[in-house]
Amino acid sequence: MNGDFHEVPVAPPRPTGATTAQGSRPVAQVAAPLQPETRPLAQAAAAVIALVAALGVWLTYRVLVTTLPGQQLDDLARDGALYGQDSLWRVAEPVLDVVSVAFVVAGIGAAMLVAVVRRRWVVALQVAALVGGANLTTQVLKHYLLTRPDLLPGWYSGNTLPSGHTTVAASVSVALLFATPRAWRAVVALLGASYTAATGVATLVGQWHRPSDVVAALFVVLAWGALVCALTPSSSLDVAPRRHRLPTGEARPNALSSPGSSVVAGLLLLSALVAGTVALAGGVRLVDAASVPIGEDVTAYAVGVLGVLAATAVTFALLLLVRQATARPRE
Repeated sequence: MNGDFHEVPVAPPRPTGATTAQGSRPVAQVAAPLQPETRPLAQAAAAVIALVAALGVWLTYRVLVTTLPGQQLDDLARDGALYGQDSLWRVAEPVLDVVSVAFVVAGIGAAMLVAVVRRRWVVALQVAALVGGANLTTQVLKHYLLTRPDLLPGWYSGNTLPSGHTTVAASVSVALLFATPRAWRAVVALLGASYTAATGVATLVGQWHRPSDVVAALFVVLAWGALVCALTPSSSLDVAPRRHRLPTGEARPNALSSPGSSVVAGLLLLSALVAGTVALAGGVRLVDAASVPIGEDVTAYAVGVLGVLAATAVTFALLLLVRQATARPRE
């Protein structure tokens, strides 16, 4: 023994990760992606919009149906539709002929099919509730709850508010907007707004409805659409495309941002502001007259058309923004 000693090498510690087989390298454990959460503030905003839209239905009825100046202005706009009716009706009639029970069923079916293909089962139920609820509300309001006071001399036509044709066109268009993938909603909103506006104006051309009927119908659809968005569950939230996901499966920052929708909604709101301002100014001018002159019926007709266009633009702009906001998971 000379006092020398040898150190015994100590084996390195074993890695703590799980192994697939003896001697193989550890497998990294990836945490399961978290369940997406809804955005309470966006849902609260949608609920407020639904309440305001319901109030808009009542105000439209209260101002334009239950008051003498309102009825005068509304009926004057209907009388103004006689000008150029022969030519315009050739275009308007095919638009109105599309609206039918079969059209409603086909519209709901198409929207639900899109949702099912995307595996958004709750969305399929939401669009069915939207279309069914909006159209049922319109029929109940028109035939059972609202009446038209007989304030004007001549033939009494009864209550026609809200417009059933406009409700059908708007609700089916909004259903497709809600069921469509996020990237395409701005395009669908523009197409839906165009079709709905054409239907609403066509009812004026044919003297089927007064402007107040069409505006009230749009507010009914806005109320139901916003209500559906306010009740959006986490299972129907949008999912980022694969190209916008991290290796862990989580969405990249701002992967679900939708600047195109903001631009389209902004343009619609700007259009509504311009058309609504002109319509309001024209309506006030007519109402301020000592008696609504018969010679102003064309002006009233133009005011009614602009009012319909403004209400359509507001409806689709708000529903596009609300749908995008409530369908986006909280980050």
